[in-house]
Amino acid sequence: METQIDFLQWLQHDMTLKILVCLDDSADLIRVSAVSRYLQNFVISNGLSRQLCMRKFPRLASIDRVVELSHNSDTDSSSDVVGHEAAERDHRAYASLFRALTAFPQTYCIADPVSASSTDNYPEESIMNTLDPRDKILHRDSYWSSKGSDDPEVPETLIYNLTANFCVITEINLHPFQALFQLDHPIYASRFVRFRMGHPKSWNEIEHDFMESQECADDKFIWTYTSEIFPVAQENRLQKFKLLEPVVCIGGFLQIELLGRVQKQAADGRYYICVVHVQAIGRQLSPAFCMEFSGPSNITSLKYDAEQFKHVMQKVSNGHNGSLSTSLLPIQPPRQLAWGNLEDLIHMVNAHENGVEYEWMEDDDFEMEMLR
Repeated sequence: METQIDFLQWLQHDMTLKILVCLDDSADLIRVSAVSRYLQNFVISNGLSRQLCMRKFPRLASIDRVVELSHNSDTDSSSDVVGHEAAERDHRAYASLFRALTAFPQTYCIADPVSASSTDNYPEESIMNTLDPRDKILHRDSYWSSKGSDDPEVPETLIYNLTANFCVITEINLHPFQALFQLDHPIYASRFVRFRMGHPKSWNEIEHDFMESQECADDKFIWTYTSEIFPVAQENRLQKFKLLEPVVCIGGFLQIELLGRVQKQAADGRYYICVVHVQAIGRQLSPAFCMEFSGPSNITSLKYDAEQFKHVMQKVSNGHNGSLSTSLLPIQPPRQLAWGNLEDLIHMVNAHENGVEYEWMEDDDFEMEMLR
């Protein structure tokens, strides 16, 4: 056989590094690692997979350590390894993470509401209503409404818990509410909107029910990302706000800040903001990856499950990418929404015990309403 050499071995370390950091996909780094043992050691020992992740997603720099989960024992494998073994573990985790951040299927990422800065009529106009894409449920308008304000510059915030504490968000959508039951059918949209993502200052404080107590939770979070300010159209439709770049959310919480009030309510002459529905679209990285926060200084650990990663990538390669509808969520609401609606109904009945008659629908009417 002809003698073959790896020409990169003849280059200085810095020159080889400068060449390899030009690669912009972890799959390319893996291919390079397969060329020779020298290149494999070079890619791993210089942490090129981690560097690639940091270049594309700078917020990953907050990760303090990597833990690779094992399904063969009760403990996490390689959590305490050092030296070359630790470098190999980090290479596997970050190479897989980059693929997940760019190739995992997109999905709807809002799980539960946490708080609203104000609510005009709780629970009928609760933030819980914004999880459902419909603006009318069983002949009743469904939306969140702020309290009224004499000052059109008073902002409002809505906070949501995402489906995982580690995900990447690409788009956030907002549907303002139009009050068809009021004169001239006013639309209660804000003038602008801004988005923040982050994690709680204390996980214990988040266990409090801010919706029930009607408290604002804005000061309970550390927001590690703040978007640009987007203009909101004064229109009754789902409005899509695509972020300038995919945003890695470490911690799993989203704040929607509604800036500037436009519409006065004729009944009291005060400004309101009302929202029908909110969506956050992105890639949920769990259970292949998750974040763990520990200690008083919130040490951030990236947990990597190789088996779960392979399972998701196998589904992607087979064409099961879970493509989204272009507008609305699935018709069937998530389980937590159904339970939340039951709780809202109980609150509503208890709040109007005397002198209120409720309209009950026939089965055929109910089925027709659900199909609309």
